Amino acid sequence: MKRIGVTGHIRLEPSARRLIYRELVKELREHKGVHGVTCLAEGADRIFAEAVRACRGTFEAVLPVPEHSAAPENDRDLCGLLRHATDVTRLTVPGPPEGSYEAASREVVERCDLLIAVWDGSGVGLRGGTAETVAWAVAHGKQVRRVWPAGARRSALSPVPLPVG
Repeated sequence: MKRIGVTGHIRLEPSARRLIYRELVKELREHKGVHGVTCLAEGADRIFAEAVRACRGTFEAVLPVPEHSAAPENDRDLCGLLRHATDVTRLTVPGPPEGSYEAASREVVERCDLLIAVWDGSGVGLRGGTAETVAWAVAHGKQVRRVWPAGARRSALSPVPLPVG
């Protein structure tokens, strides 16, 4: 079974979501017996989890849990996906929330054989974000495959925090 992790953008245009989903399903179907590893963040991570399910694969979740965070029960989409996870790991790093996001992203990289980056290629981002996670994966010898279909666009809205669990 191939363990495939994901990192990717949170804010995506609705039309990009459809394009990315199709591209992820196509990519995942190239592998037999897929097991996904994801933080289940809004955007790319959740699209990836749905694509894994569509390909009859399984997935595990590595959730960043910043100190003093809200309960995940307020996020119906997250709770729905968590019911399908084969395993859920919650990581909390003391200090700013970005520390938990970074730790969770690195844990995803550690657990996977291949990292799919749903990424527009921009080097700008937050601590624990897509660009930093890709750089960390490459520096640690992980295979990285970038997915960014023609026509995909990020939302102009400011970034939102990753889910907490």
